[in-house]
This record gives sequence, C-alpha cells and structure tokens, in this order.
Amino acid sequence: MTYASARQPGARSIRPAAATHVFAVGQAVRLRGNFGTFPTTAEVYRITGTLPPRGGSPQYRIRNAGERHERVTTQDSLEPVRPSQSGDHATLIERTFGHD
Repeated sequence: MTYASARQPGARSIRPAAATHVFAVGQAVRLRGNFGTFPTTAEVYRITGTLPPRGGSPQYRIRNAGERHERVTTQDSLEPVRPSQSGDHATLIERTFGHD
C-alpha cells in the first residue's frame, strides 16, 4: 500500500523560525556556571563575532583579555555582564547598597 504526500498543491512548508542573536559584538558576557563549576569575575568575555546556530542556539566567538585565543560557544551558555552602577572601582558593599 502506498501513501500520497499529505502536502496540498500550492501549500507552503512550515519551517521553525530561525533563532536570533541576542548579544552584540563587543558586549561583555560571562559563561554560565556548569555543573560543578562556578564563574568568577575573571571570566568576563567580549563577543568578537556571531556564527550560525548550532542545535537551535545561535553561536558566538568570545575572547577573554587574559587569553591569547578565542572560544566558540552557544547563546544558551552565555549571560550578560551587568555594568557597575557605581563605577568599576566600587566595592561590593558600594555596589550593593550605594554610597554617599
């Protein structure tokens, strides 16, 4: 027994929407902590380029100022670095509670 195609003449095929990049080139990001690892402030990376999706998640080229190489990672492995409200030299207490 043979089955005819379920597609109707003139009907469009449905494709899933392409995933879009949420981070911009130059933006500071951090790798999300994986099981058993904890990100530190030294693990701040800059987005150096965007790449096509892998497994439904957009990819990025990232680089840490302390490393001589770039890394490639997926969007779901990244989180944005929030800029300090009080400046780069503020202490944790100043960033948390503000200062007068």
